Amino acid sequence: MSRQPLRIAAVLTLFSLLVPPSRADELPKVEGVEAQPLAAQVRRVVEALDLFGQPLAVEAKARIEEALAKPDPSAQVESVQEILDPLCLAGVTINAEGRVGAIQGPAPALLVRHGWRLFMVKVHNLAGVTAELNMTSPNAAPQGRPSTSASRPDPHPTPAEAADRWMDLASMVDRPLNKSLSGLPLEYRVIRVYSRDQGAREAKIRFDAGQGSQDLGFRGDLDILFTAEPAVSVTLDVKDFDGRPTMASFLFRDALGRVCPSPTRRLAPDLWFHPQVYRQSGETVDLAPGIYTVEVTRGPEYVVQKRTIEVPRAATHRESFELKRWFHVAKLGWFSGDHHVHAAGCGHYERPTEGVRPEDMFRHILGEDLDVGCVLSWGPCWYAQKAYFDGKNHPLSTPETLMRYDVEVSGFPSSHAGHLCLLRLKEDDYPGTSTIEEWPSWDLPVLQWGKSQGAVVGFSHSGWGLRVSDNALPSLEVPPFDGIGANEYIVDVVHDAVDFISAVDTPAPWELTIWYHTLNAGFRARISGETDFPCIYGERVGLGRSYVRLPDGELDFDRWVDGIRDGRSYVTDGRSHLIDFQVDDVRVGEAGSELKLDEPGEVTVAARVAALLPVEVTPEARAIKARSMGDKPYWDLERARDGETRKVPVEVVVNGKAVARMMVEADGALHDLRFRVPIERSSWVAVRIYPSSHTNPVFVMVGDRPVRASKASAEWCLKSVDQCWSQKEPKIRPTEIEEARKAYDVARAAYRKILAESEVE
Repeated sequence: MSRQPLRIAAVLTLFSLLVPPSRADELPKVEGVEAQPLAAQVRRVVEALDLFGQPLAVEAKARIEEALAKPDPSAQVESVQEILDPLCLAGVTINAEGRVGAIQGPAPALLVRHGWRLFMVKVHNLAGVTAELNMTSPNAAPQGRPSTSASRPDPHPTPAEAADRWMDLASMVDRPLNKSLSGLPLEYRVIRVYSRDQGAREAKIRFDAGQGSQDLGFRGDLDILFTAEPAVSVTLDVKDFDGRPTMASFLFRDALGRVCPSPTRRLAPDLWFHPQVYRQSGETVDLAPGIYTVEVTRGPEYVVQKRTIEVPRAATHRESFELKRWFHVAKLGWFSGDHHVHAAGCGHYERPTEGVRPEDMFRHILGEDLDVGCVLSWGPCWYAQKAYFDGKNHPLSTPETLMRYDVEVSGFPSSHAGHLCLLRLKEDDYPGTSTIEEWPSWDLPVLQWGKSQGAVVGFSHSGWGLRVSDNALPSLEVPPFDGIGANEYIVDVVHDAVDFISAVDTPAPWELTIWYHTLNAGFRARISGETDFPCIYGERVGLGRSYVRLPDGELDFDRWVDGIRDGRSYVTDGRSHLIDFQVDDVRVGEAGSELKLDEPGEVTVAARVAALLPVEVTPEARAIKARSMGDKPYWDLERARDGETRKVPVEVVVNGKAVARMMVEADGALHDLRFRVPIERSSWVAVRIYPSSHTNPVFVMVGDRPVRASKASAEWCLKSVDQCWSQKEPKIRPTEIEEARKAYDVARAAYRKILAESEVE
């Protein structure tokens, strides 16, 4: 088939978005409008169209900015209407009495089968109404439910009713847009229309602005004849780097840059908050005929490949893709995992499906090349999701990809003290409880219960509540301890009840400060990487991850999670890697991660390092580097880039301070690094590319003396116990308060003893 007709069609479609077609009447112009609030509202609409995956054409955006830059406010208002009115499916007028009328606008009423299209509606609000602009249709599923969703069925329609319910429609009210009308005389709204069918379909759309606004002459009703183009079933053949079929992440954009299929009403396994979809080789995606740019990848160890495809006007089509890796850590014996993934709550649908199924989550874990994915049930949909827990690997797991259901203690009575990750539980109900409201109201009993059954336990999104105003590592500022991160960790680590604190999904200085201080005080909790998908990060699973060394190269969940507990691992955003870290002949996570020296001396620190940055520094990369450490993305290799080069610093950290550094080219190659580092007293040693990756420590013990690295750290820990108690004590149940008070007193006594034993300021 020739590509020329499709290219001409794409140009004509673009032209139709900019110029009103001759067959359509122009919408009446509105005068007497304040330019400044109209400009703000129009910019929110433009931003929303970008966010919702159907952006305006570049030329239209440029014309809007030119219009808003005119010195005459009335000229601004007139020009904006000239640009946006042709894009409106309808014009709605609310008269001085609050009655709603509507006329069809000049925008082509074109849809695509099994897809959403966005349209604009012009609102002339003479009454200053601030209610919500409602839309209903007898041709749509009741209450806005998609008629194509088996999980959201219509309430027993007759066959004739079902045949006529071919569409769905809704107003776009998610931010940056507002749910209600502003009350301004003129504003533009965004609506979405879905078509189950293809071909010509007529719909009756009724507009109103609440009770009493319906026009008695039915002037708020519009009968619009839509034309829905057929979708093409596109089969995707996906080969991994070794030629085997696999799952991959696909991002499709049409000629106007719109994400396809439209994310606005996706149902699992395709998630509405993702631009990408995941497809196994041989699976299909429905796309309208046209030209698309495609980005295909499979996690941070893969190269993002971009290409253009053309989907012809046909019932089916096939495209083939071959993935490329830049690094393969599992071949070197290091296996990736994200221990904090959710299947319900936050970005997910909560009702009526009460989260998504294991099949859906496994698709995302596999599509991001995670070797291990821990799906944690928590407060939202706890009783539905816990049905998938059985204390072992989920049956969907394969020898190369493991998925397991466990628990995050979030939305429970102890949540104020810090959310907990409980991994490898045998039983997920706390003894003597039948509801989550009956669980303990502070963390230590929960952690101890988890460890008693062989679980590996730690704190989630550690930085929340531990914010500091400086970026020093470690900071000497005592945080407020008023959040849900590793707050009560300052007490629980003294009781040997914590295996790890989590990193990567909150600001690095906040996470690392408390960890560094407790390591300086001689405690040995490890660090582990997580995403908290899709709550803190919804972009994809595995944005924060841990790589655990399994010496024989065989993936096994028990040994993998033991590696988290033992520190046989490093954490990363996935774009830099610190493997085979060792001090002298002691490898991290082996032999207790402990090297014994009879007296002070030099040690050899070795690691193999790989990282990948684009050669050119993009505007987006510069923006990331310029952001505060308290802004997302919290851990990102671009933050470590040295100026305009492709180099990043690899640092040796001793007792929380960088004592040696080498610059490494982030070219994807593996670099062997060796440092000679003096050790004056018992210390902990780690390697980092800050803030992108960080190893767990090796403990160098001089003369069998414990690590007492800093009086300042011990003082910080002691003050932090008091600060934590001031925040948590009011929320602990009266029946548990005495036990909690004793545990805090034990922590205070321990830090006082450590302070007395510390010699270095």
